[in-house]
Amino acid sequence: MTMLQRYICRRLLGIVPVLFGISLLSFALAQLSPGDPAQIILESAGGVPKEADVEALRSYLGLDKPAYVQYGLWLWRLLHGDGGMSFHLGMPVFDALLERLPVTVALAAAALGWAVVGGIGMGLLMARMRGTIVEALVRGVTQLMLAAPSFLIAILLILVFGVWLRVLPTNGAEMAAGYILPSLALALVTLAMTAQLLDSQLRDALASNYAQTARLRGLSTERVLLTYALPNALVPVAAMLGNFFAAVLGGAIIVETVFALPGIGSLALEAIHYRDYPLLQGYVLFLGGIYVLVTIVVDLVLLRLDPRVMLGGGR
Repeated sequence: MTMLQRYICRRLLGIVPVLFGISLLSFALAQLSPGDPAQIILESAGGVPKEADVEALRSYLGLDKPAYVQYGLWLWRLLHGDGGMSFHLGMPVFDALLERLPVTVALAAAALGWAVVGGIGMGLLMARMRGTIVEALVRGVTQLMLAAPSFLIAILLILVFGVWLRVLPTNGAEMAAGYILPSLALALVTLAMTAQLLDSQLRDALASNYAQTARLRGLSTERVLLTYALPNALVPVAAMLGNFFAAVLGGAIIVETVFALPGIGSLALEAIHYRDYPLLQGYVLFLGGIYVLVTIVVDLVLLRLDPRVMLGGGR
């Protein structure tokens, strides 16, 4: 087995205790939270439920058993590939998550596209226009992006492009245009961070010996910037963008709620509202698994970009 294969296996095995701890913590917090799932479900159906109906539903859902028994039964089913049934959806947990996953993947991909194109473009512009008014203006714009939270950006985008100009849809995922505003709201902060990080890395790269040597050979500023400085500066930028993509895949709860996108983030919010323990635990496990897989892919991409990168402390 090669070092790369050992690294991947070690990372995959390392996720087991992490997910176990996270699932145990999420289950404990759910148990401590106020509210009875059976009563909440019956109340959402209309009217004030009878005590007998609440007790019958609690028994049907297995909520009348001690907490440690509930958790143990859930773990046993999970070992057999069964995430349990969602309380309020009445369908398998993993089916519910997979049904919502395409919306979140499309949102994450669109947000990553904004961050890559806009962040790298603005970072290169600041590096090329160093010391000019253009650099100052671009840097000021990135500072404004960093200062504004995602929910405020989402509201402003809805107001401008949905209410005033009426050129873009502000809710739903029925067509591709519905992802423009939510992905932009998610990406602006990371776009600004990418631009500033790339500018800082390019500043160091352009001051290095290899860049100075390239200039002495008579190469143009643009060629030195794009051919020599940019590949080295992209390594930390790629790491940050990979973590951003993994975080968005985990579910952008606020943005998905504001734009009424049926993704896994909004599904997690439903699980919290209904005290849907199996769905909430399944979401946590799903999120943890995706995050680890994406970070492994990012590590392999970084190794491809720069062979000097070490995996797990190995050469």
